[in-house]
Amino acid sequence: MGKVIAGMTMSLDGFINDSNGSTELSPDFAELLETASFKELTNNTGSVIMGRHVYEMADPFLWANDDYEFQVPIFVLTHTPPATYPKGNDKLSFTFVTDGIESAIAQAKKAAGNKIALIIGGANTIQQCLNSGLCDELMIDSMPVLIGEGLKLFENIDTDKVKLERIKVEETTAFRTSITFRVTRTKPTE
Repeated sequence: MGKVIAGMTMSLDGFINDSNGSTELSPDFAELLETASFKELTNNTGSVIMGRHVYEMADPFLWANDDYEFQVPIFVLTHTPPATYPKGNDKLSFTFVTDGIESAIAQAKKAAGNKIALIIGGANTIQQCLNSGLCDELMIDSMPVLIGEGLKLFENIDTDKVKLERIKVEETTAFRTSITFRVTRTKPTE
């Protein structure tokens, strides 16, 4: 099976959104979509995992068209599935997982086969994955902005279980530096 990779964009001072919940950290998103590294990531991704908040950040009904960059099965970690959701297409589908991160990762890995099961957020979903020992790599895109307060990705991390080893640094766009870490030592929760 392929790797489980988690990715998140954050400010230089470690926040993924401000105290109002704004996530305007990607003014270069259109440029990012055209980079060789992002195209390689989308080509090598076999499934996507996200939390309910990330699912609701944009109009998910627009995702089910052929323009969304990840045309793969999408697994949404949630307590309660929405009453209505997009049908999907012949490549992209939505599965709402209500029985925990382990189940979401297992289903996503099965769907991805030898490709990447990619966690694209949110913070709580990535924290659960890291703490449960289910994440192979962590990709952080650092943006040169200071937010000062808000939601931090690395809160609630069990630092006795989660250790990181930097394996790649790339200037992805004029604004974005991407750092990839191997999760070198995690132990599943007892």
